[in-house]
Amino acid sequence: MSPPHHQSFALWSLIPPYGLVLASLSPISGDPRTRPMGHPSCPHSEPRARKYKCGLPQPCPEEHLAFRMVSGAANVIGPKICLEDKMLMSSVKDNVGRGLNIALVNGVSGELIEARAFDMWAGDVNDLLKFIRPLHEGTLVFVASYDDPATKMNEETRKLFSDLGSKNVKDLAFRDSWVFVGAKGVQNKSPFEQHVKNSKHTNKYEGWPEALEMEGCIPRRTMAS
Repeated sequence: MSPPHHQSFALWSLIPPYGLVLASLSPISGDPRTRPMGHPSCPHSEPRARKYKCGLPQPCPEEHLAFRMVSGAANVIGPKICLEDKMLMSSVKDNVGRGLNIALVNGVSGELIEARAFDMWAGDVNDLLKFIRPLHEGTLVFVASYDDPATKMNEETRKLFSDLGSKNVKDLAFRDSWVFVGAKGVQNKSPFEQHVKNSKHTNKYEGWPEALEMEGCIPRRTMAS
């Protein structure tokens, strides 16, 4: 299988009233010309490529949370959600499944609150609604799709994710690929979102679009904000 698509993001800030800011890092490409190089007259001075928390190509600023997430690939390879070098959800941890894989994180401490997978093909959407309705202000919400993220979605589900900062959830459909980071209480749309439609004309795998990968830095929420 081909590696997941990795799209660059421009630096952008999202500043809701309580002070949470989402700012993304532009991923480094595989082209060696984009990596730090040694002095041309000293061939042995070229540093080895260093990876930081969650494999990011550059470190996050202080008081920021580093994350990387990957959606599922078709119905074969499960999604991954990494935060601060800790794998919150993955096939290895045996806590991912078909549908929406969601990790709730404390925006102040960066600690995992809860992680669950919700079957959006054959499951009960009310289980998902009970999970995301009572979120506390400032809670970070990491979402990665696997196989089918949308068949059981209803109007309330889409509105809740939209209120968390999603701009694409309104168009999410059967077997689309979707990764998203939002927060309870945001006033604008999140810069951390990617969505690829399921289309037989553009699908990378038979019956499914390409997997998506996203990474970045999220400032911790202060207690006073």
